[in-house]
Amino acid sequence: MANSDHLYRFVFEHDNVRGEIVRLEEAFQAVIRRREYPPVLRELVGQAMVAAALLAATIKFKGSLTLQVQGKGEQGLSLLVVQCNSHGGLRALARWRGELPERARLGELCPGGYLAITIDPEGGERYQGVVAVEGETLASALDNYFLNSEQLATRVFLAANAERAAGMLVQRLPGEDPDADAWNRAETLAETITDKELLELSAAEIIHRLYHEEDIRLFDPLPFHFQCTCSRERVGEVLRSLGREEIESVLAEQGQVEVHCDFCSEAYRFDAVDAQQLFLTLEQSPELPPTRH
Repeated sequence: MANSDHLYRFVFEHDNVRGEIVRLEEAFQAVIRRREYPPVLRELVGQAMVAAALLAATIKFKGSLTLQVQGKGEQGLSLLVVQCNSHGGLRALARWRGELPERARLGELCPGGYLAITIDPEGGERYQGVVAVEGETLASALDNYFLNSEQLATRVFLAANAERAAGMLVQRLPGEDPDADAWNRAETLAETITDKELLELSAAEIIHRLYHEEDIRLFDPLPFHFQCTCSRERVGEVLRSLGREEIESVLAEQGQVEVHCDFCSEAYRFDAVDAQQLFLTLEQSPELPPTRH
């Protein structure tokens, strides 16, 4: 489908209103085919991936953004994590307890839960905003996040089915609008969008459908793709942190240490020789070059 796995940004040319529209297919399928999610959770994973892409595109940074929903109930969603980097790479996973209903509101899936948005820039300080999960959907929880953590009037619309996930964000930027009614129109018209339209119409068609009477500037699309940042080196660092004794115990019992990435299911295997090399590398200190005075 046209404009799949791309995000389109647009602005009201003469007012402090901006928006984004994104659709994910290949990246979404790359996530859900690696784990058999219940339908209600599969759709939530897709919506969360779209939300992370929308949020990452609202800020100019080099690094990563993590969207996390944590539940506290004995049943239901226990953890949902989506990570998006500034190069358009996306990965996601969800964990749950017990049987899940076919349809459920977000608050029912994770009672007493919270939503956290974390920004990790390559340079600079890490930032995190946390709000309680309120509202019936992830979109309404994000609206609440923007209202309480960012103090920006923002509306988020999310949809997902078995094939794709899509969404739209409209936001009022700081400053005085030349047209005092611009934000009201942008928000009111955005509220008329349907899940079917988000999932099936192109970005240009959605913008025309909603804002054909406005002066809109549409920017070039930003591509997104599935990308996992796991590596053998990172897994090795984790194993070193467990300590030689722990690793040798697993080797004695199983003959090798096998680690699977929760995001992409890649398997990393370390035998006794590999483990020895891990700790040999740790114990070796680099020689300092001679100095002259």
